[in-house]
Amino acid sequence: MTYVEQELTSQPECWTRAAESAQGHKDALPAAGERVAIVGCGTSFFMAQSAAALRERSGQGETDAFAASEFPHGRAYDRVVALTRSGTTTEVLDLLRRLRGRLRTTAITADTRTPVTDCADEVVELGFADERSVVQTRFATTALTLLRAHLGLHSDAVVADARTALESPLPDGLVRRTQFTFLGCGWTVGLAHEAALKLREAAQAWTEAYPAMEYRHGPISITTHTTATWMLGEAPDRLAAQVRETGGLWVAGGLDPLAELLRVQRLAVALAAARRLDPDRPRHLTRSVILAPDSRAR
Repeated sequence: MTYVEQELTSQPECWTRAAESAQGHKDALPAAGERVAIVGCGTSFFMAQSAAALRERSGQGETDAFAASEFPHGRAYDRVVALTRSGTTTEVLDLLRRLRGRLRTTAITADTRTPVTDCADEVVELGFADERSVVQTRFATTALTLLRAHLGLHSDAVVADARTALESPLPDGLVRRTQFTFLGCGWTVGLAHEAALKLREAAQAWTEAYPAMEYRHGPISITTHTTATWMLGEAPDRLAAQVRETGGLWVAGGLDPLAELLRVQRLAVALAAARRLDPDRPRHLTRSVILAPDSRAR
């Protein structure tokens, strides 16, 4: 069994621990009414997008999400939350150092024995969700679970759905598809982008992601009998029928959207196996992106 497989199957337990710990991290996480930016890189950026949409929709305060390298320094925030599994990602560390003394910052990480501890004002450690794999699975979803629980949006039903996602079979013929499109609405748009990234990283698959209502505005033109369109969350009216009319495979997300992401992670592993790829050794990737000084954006 690969590291990715081992780690993705442990997510129900990780989510339970994260939800239980949320109250203990209350002072380090955004308070209601704060204007907040959530930042990250790669998978962490997509989790930031989902967390930001959830927080703002729940009425907790204006919340934006940015790739760490794209943070708008001219905007005023009460707090910046940085998601970083390794605690060593160059763009995140550079941003936190630049914000030191100007804005209150919180880092959510898997390892506090890293430079991020010295760069952020407050640190939340999720060491139990750390990973050996290059491809992120459980740390990302556990960090999002922590933030959902902090907002009062997590329940035991989410964990139950996660177990179902790990136990139920994937749709017939899914692995044989040649292209995959993931769709979301609201907070699940970030999850859709993360789903597409997982298949690219682990299986070198042709994948795309869009807000569901945007799918009709061009992307549906590539849909055919060799493609799959996977909805994370509730689909807009008639979209499923339109996809089926093209001959494409429609995958309805019937579980909690975060739990549905576990099914995608399983697909990534299955697709890698079918293509004789090692998901623990994704092409051109490392566990953390650490840039030399002359490689950083100016």
